[in-house]
Amino acid sequence: MELHRREDQGLSSERKGQKRKLEEEIDEEREISMASGDARQALLSEVVAQVNILNSAFSWNEADRAAAKRATHVLAELAKNEEVVNGIVEGGAVPALVKHLQSPPPGKDDRGLKPFEHEVEKGSAFALGLLAVKPEHQQLIVDNGALLHLVNLLDRHNDGSSSRAVNSVIRRAADAITNLAHENSRIKTRVRLEGGIPPLVELLELTDTKVQRAAAGALRTLAFKNDENKNQIVECNALPTLILMLLSEDAAIHYEAVGVIGNLVHSSPNIKKEVLSAGALQPVIALLSSSCSESQREAALLLGQFAATDSDCKVHIVQRGAVGPLIDMLQSEDVQLREMSAFALGRLAQDAHNQAGIAHSGGLLPLLKLLDSKNGSLQHNAAFALYGLADNVDNVSDFIRVGGVQKLQDGEFIVQATKDCVAKTLKRLEEKIHGRVLKHLLYLLRVAERSVQRRVALALAHLCSPDDPRTIFIDNNGLELLLGLLGSTNNKQQLDGAVALYKLANKATTLSPVDAAPPSPTPQVYLGEQYVNNSTLSDVIFLVEGRRFYAHRICLLASSDAFRAMFDGGYREKDARDIEIPNIRWEVFELMMRFYKFYGPPKFFGNPSPCNLKIYLVLFPFNRFVYTGSVVVSLDIAQDLLRAADQYLLEGLKRLCEYTIAQDISLENVASMYELSEAFHAVSLRNTCILFILEQFYKLSRRPGYVLPLTGFCSDYSQWSVLSCEFFCIAP
Repeated sequence: MELHRREDQGLSSERKGQKRKLEEEIDEEREISMASGDARQALLSEVVAQVNILNSAFSWNEADRAAAKRATHVLAELAKNEEVVNGIVEGGAVPALVKHLQSPPPGKDDRGLKPFEHEVEKGSAFALGLLAVKPEHQQLIVDNGALLHLVNLLDRHNDGSSSRAVNSVIRRAADAITNLAHENSRIKTRVRLEGGIPPLVELLELTDTKVQRAAAGALRTLAFKNDENKNQIVECNALPTLILMLLSEDAAIHYEAVGVIGNLVHSSPNIKKEVLSAGALQPVIALLSSSCSESQREAALLLGQFAATDSDCKVHIVQRGAVGPLIDMLQSEDVQLREMSAFALGRLAQDAHNQAGIAHSGGLLPLLKLLDSKNGSLQHNAAFALYGLADNVDNVSDFIRVGGVQKLQDGEFIVQATKDCVAKTLKRLEEKIHGRVLKHLLYLLRVAERSVQRRVALALAHLCSPDDPRTIFIDNNGLELLLGLLGSTNNKQQLDGAVALYKLANKATTLSPVDAAPPSPTPQVYLGEQYVNNSTLSDVIFLVEGRRFYAHRICLLASSDAFRAMFDGGYREKDARDIEIPNIRWEVFELMMRFYKFYGPPKFFGNPSPCNLKIYLVLFPFNRFVYTGSVVVSLDIAQDLLRAADQYLLEGLKRLCEYTIAQDISLENVASMYELSEAFHAVSLRNTCILFILEQFYKLSRRPGYVLPLTGFCSDYSQWSVLSCEFFCIAP
């Protein structure tokens, strides 16, 4: 699940930094463009001229040495412009420069004098280092024998001379090795085979800080993704010196040193143990507070590597004061600093001993804020850290109090690994909503400021156990808070409230038993299809639209409270033979009389959506009948039949009508459907409308001029108990 940080990410900046260092001592600035053919020809002519000088001036003669020095500097100056590097190589500069990496052979007339000693070699190493910035030229330079000569230059300090010139040529040789080996595993191995690692380790102890930096930079490159090189660097006893360099006041020194150590321990558990045993942990933690952002970044990355698998090391890092600086780095303007600090905190947060400390030191809010990043790696590192923090019950209340659940739910996550991590974090939180965590959250619902109460109510709607809705949303006013959000003028709050209510409704209707039908006061009687509108044994006639409908009192008494009151009460219809039925169409009345017992979903239920499934669960428990067992309610007659069923208290028929009508709910008609449910006290249809409105709240709220029917409902606080008991299935 963790998105591993690419430790080679910093090498591109290292490469650019190396080139910048090479340019520091060039006095002249010359810009040559290759845009035209004439310019290219001029460049080639210049290169060829300088190459000829180098080929003809390989001696200790003072004039030759002066000419060779000028030629190497001209070629280096040209090589500063990457656009012309290919032309320099085509002009034959590489073999000529490699030749001048070594001293000329002694001549008869030299008299022991060595004019411009080290200067020509330095210029050649400098120019070759610039040419090696382009990867396609690295192997050519090595194939011309440059590595052996560059390694020999590293040993020049052993001649007993420590002049500025010697240090300068050593530095240029180390820089050239760095650029040659950059992202080239074959050349990294060649450097080791040519004996380059031991002198580079020795150079770490020189007093010249520029040489130290150059040597460390070369070792850093050679150690990256090359286990044999790593092992030899450690065997050469580089660790004690590198750790001392971490304590340097020179930012460039400790930046290179922490980079070398970072590449040594990457994917090397044994070296990591040696580094920790050598005392690197505290100096690395100290670099988190450095004024050098590059050192801070590398230190955070290294701490993340230290904490990868070793639980004790995770604890030690926190105990020694790393958490505070890492949290400060989360709020840096430097995106790489934020990424690396989140990476380190993510590793540290996977240990139970550290989780509460990171959260209570202020880590939650900045980590949550990083979820808004458009940088996929940064976003994932933050999500992984939050996943760790969510594992500790002491953090759950704070997580919810600051709006962490909404942040996780609303985030736009770039990579699938982050989405999976967030889903697991929400699951972790959900598993902990009980016991003292729930008690604390209920306390916040009662006493916290309004904004916190809303966050808690929203989170609990999504995370609470099916056993707790009444305690949370009725006894502690959680439902009032959610409904209040629907009446907010803030679109985001409205949507949050709608989503939370829909989630709560899903939980309630899915997991709660559906309400049972009210018992009939008399046994139900079914005469059968043959007695529908049949004069046989008929003892009452209904006049509907001027037509006669023959009925049977015993069947009507058993099926409807309204018919029972009509025939068994004090109404005039009690003894009447013909009873006129106004305001009902013939086909509606006939269908009402045919209404049948319904045991399961109709054949047209199809493949239900989650919303339709809730409709079915809410609508089908009531069963009260008249004559038969074979009636199908079509959509074109359902509303008229609903009116009739409501008038004659046929609850089973009423429910079937509600179900049929509910199948036709849409964005365009949900308001009129809601009004219909209110007019005929069609509770199930009303609940279905509410569910649909909550599910489609975002679309509905953005329709021009549209007024949500729930606005009035939610402002009527007297209906909350109805909503809680009838809609959310919370037992009173």
